[in-house]
Amino acid sequence: MTLDRRVSAELDRLLPQTPARLGVAVSGGGDSMALLHLARAWARSRDIALHAVTVDHGLRPEAAAEAGFVAAAAAALDVPHTILRWQGWDGRGNLQDAARQARRRLIARWAAGQGIAAVAQGHTLDDQAETVLLRLARGSGVDGLAGMAAVTRTAGVTWLRPLLGERRADLRQWLAASGLSWVEDPSNDDSRFARVRARGLLAELAPLGLDAPRLGRTARAMRRAREVLDNAAVDLAARAAEVTAGAVAIDRTPLAAAPEDTRLRLVAGAIALIGGRPYRPRLDALEGVVATGEGTLAGCRLVTEANRLWIAREAAAAADGSRPGDVWDRRWRVTGPEPGRRIAALGSAGLLQCAGWRAAGLPQAVLEGSPAVWDGPELIAAPVAGKPAGWHAAPLIGARDLAAQFAAH
Repeated sequence: MTLDRRVSAELDRLLPQTPARLGVAVSGGGDSMALLHLARAWARSRDIALHAVTVDHGLRPEAAAEAGFVAAAAAALDVPHTILRWQGWDGRGNLQDAARQARRRLIARWAAGQGIAAVAQGHTLDDQAETVLLRLARGSGVDGLAGMAAVTRTAGVTWLRPLLGERRADLRQWLAASGLSWVEDPSNDDSRFARVRARGLLAELAPLGLDAPRLGRTARAMRRAREVLDNAAVDLAARAAEVTAGAVAIDRTPLAAAPEDTRLRLVAGAIALIGGRPYRPRLDALEGVVATGEGTLAGCRLVTEANRLWIAREAAAAADGSRPGDVWDRRWRVTGPEPGRRIAALGSAGLLQCAGWRAAGLPQAVLEGSPAVWDGPELIAAPVAGKPAGWHAAPLIGARDLAAQFAAH
């Protein structure tokens, strides 16, 4: 079967219900340029409006020109194209991870504004193999070794990877044979990045049989295993977990009786939900807090009270500066009599000003991460902690959101 037919069949499989619109993320590299042309042919044959988007991270002088190259290619195909710019890098942390998360946030906002429910990305079998190898080096378990899924649902968008079974070299060969061009990102040869080093290592390991197709098969096997394990976590959540007051409370008796993987999986899903992180915490850190029932991890605080393990929002990590009526920290909507007030976490200092907080029947950690209304340093109201003063806080997450953590991969 030819490349275009394989990709068309994969898009049909990933999108069983034909959408009115489809987004495609295009960087200008060979993988995404091949996807642009292949998706355009598929969309046109099905009367689907294709929209392309490029994120200019502003990290290299060539980035603007590359975005312009994509714009010209999209215009030649009569595909609407948008350039999004990121200026959020502060020089700290993991650059590639920060850029990846920023790209996803920007594209998700763009898709929502365009009425686009699904966005296709150009990840290949080679990307999958590199991901599995990197995660193997980090000591990942089943989840990590499952690699990237062909379909994920996060940030209100369905993300598609229709090229996940295709080799990088084959896509470039197809482009060249079709008289189509692409740009090469010099960072793809920069050995400072772990993914580039993994790419080189794969070439050395190929004679031993540890090549991209073999690692791709490993990922598929691990993905099947993860589905079984996730279903067990969903079952345990239904029996033992409650989502309340913007936190998750887990009965420690059924939690302790469950297999270790199921315990860790449930707590990891709760941390991802409350902390709002796209990824679950690393296994070694997770094992530590689950074993002790105490600690902070990934924007969450874990405490044990009355035989329940509580996963609460860490007050210091919560959103600051929201306004009444807005969604605060993804978990609450706060309304009240004064629309100009600032909404931020109650914190330990604010809790000291709530004399009746014990009547709420919630752990101190949960209340400290709950929303409060502030006028500068002065606490106006704390609706969850027994000081409403005419204000109301409505939680926006529930049991379904916890269960969804095990179906979003």
